[in-house]
Amino acid sequence: MKDWIDKSEYPFSPKYYDLPMGRMHYVDEGDSDHAVVMVHGNPAWSFTYRKLIKCLSKRFRCIAPDHIGFGLSDKPEKWDYLPESHALNFERLLDHLDLKSITLVVGDWGGPIGMSYAVNHPDKIRSIIITNTWMWPVKGVFHYEIFSRFMGGIIGRVLIRKYNFFVTVLMRKMFGTELSPHIHQHYLEPLKTPGERKGCWVFPKQIIGSSDWLLSIWKKREAIAKKPSLIVWGKKDIAFRDIELNQWKDLFQDTVVHEYSNVGHFVQEELGDELCPLVEKHLETVTE
Repeated sequence: MKDWIDKSEYPFSPKYYDLPMGRMHYVDEGDSDHAVVMVHGNPAWSFTYRKLIKCLSKRFRCIAPDHIGFGLSDKPEKWDYLPESHALNFERLLDHLDLKSITLVVGDWGGPIGMSYAVNHPDKIRSIIITNTWMWPVKGVFHYEIFSRFMGGIIGRVLIRKYNFFVTVLMRKMFGTELSPHIHQHYLEPLKTPGERKGCWVFPKQIIGSSDWLLSIWKKREAIAKKPSLIVWGKKDIAFRDIELNQWKDLFQDTVVHEYSNVGHFVQEELGDELCPLVEKHLETVTE
């Protein structure tokens, strides 16, 4: 384990799965036939889900991978880092773990990456927990176009690669509450050098660049529309708004929604221990 990790915050034993482009790190805690699989976005890693893992692993198996290029996973320079490639890695890991009954927890880019698996393997999905995210193409939507073109363009790439701009500046702006320096350090360290940040700077451009892939997921949405779901939404998010929240509400036929006016983009981090009772109640209804 890296010496910069606070083991009281993140006490988990590291596990690794070998992929063609490098080793994927993941957390696998608890023992149960039902697995809660937690999928992070940019620029996060499994650390984001630490409080849920500590709470839920007493009764459920909790799995949280770090995408290649993030957290404790390898960060190869020559890999493409496209979201579709991340989704393939995620599928390979879950196939390797041979999971039969899954509750997916997703946020940010973890949404389309996780939901790509869900729509293609609905028989293995028991339920879905949504935090601020999306899974459909947003090409032509000004809100996303302007961000994707700027942060995914030359200037954005330089800012992220040279100055770690996504973590040092944007991440803090996306919080509805305050991010403590101690916890913030756990997001800075995995992307400490310019050579480790390719995954972080590829994602913004793909908000628009991966529109065809996002559309391919959205076209299969009926496969998961009847799955029991829980939506926990931060209303102070500058990325995902009421428009996206309502699209999720329209999709799921069996859902419970919790909205927080003082929470921003990183729901798992901002709600902290408050999130666990909501998830526990949801899991009790779908696994009883």
